[in-house]
Amino acid sequence: MEEFAYILDYLSQGVPSGNFARKEPLCYALGDDEFKLFELVPKPGAVINIGERVYIGKDPEQRTSIDHVKRRVGPSELTHGAVAELEYCVIEIVLANQQRFVRFFNEAVPLSLKKHLLEELPGLGKKTLTAILDERAKNGHFKDLKDLSDRAGVKNPEKLVSARIVLELTDNSMKRYLFVSK
Repeated sequence: MEEFAYILDYLSQGVPSGNFARKEPLCYALGDDEFKLFELVPKPGAVINIGERVYIGKDPEQRTSIDHVKRRVGPSELTHGAVAELEYCVIEIVLANQQRFVRFFNEAVPLSLKKHLLEELPGLGKKTLTAILDERAKNGHFKDLKDLSDRAGVKNPEKLVSARIVLELTDNSMKRYLFVSK
């Protein structure tokens, strides 16, 4: 269950349609634990900022800007603004939860004789994979993303992870989900 979400887009007049009935304001958001996509209804008069982390859990006392979760949405239902903001919010989530993602680099194992789990990250080649595995074997686990970058020479490891998360969110033909809850 998601407790917090990052605002991807805010529609103060609701979803555009041909209906002239009263429209309620809506937000599109990304959960920061399981990466679920939501349509949220803000509280009246609440100030909503794109990229803001908001509470969406069950405790109504903690909900300062969001009234309720309207529904879960798929990636095809997001606005263009929400899709454009998706990568930035994912990077922010990865950086805020570094230990979770460093654990992935520390515990990743071979999937078969020819493929390693780390190869599932878009942009990670054989040389970088070998450098990560060699460094992990020689000097132990990585402490954080900076340690991974310094020791194994991986430039921007948070971008590798976020690219995989965005791919898992947007591509319905994925065989293996590493980070996103389906």
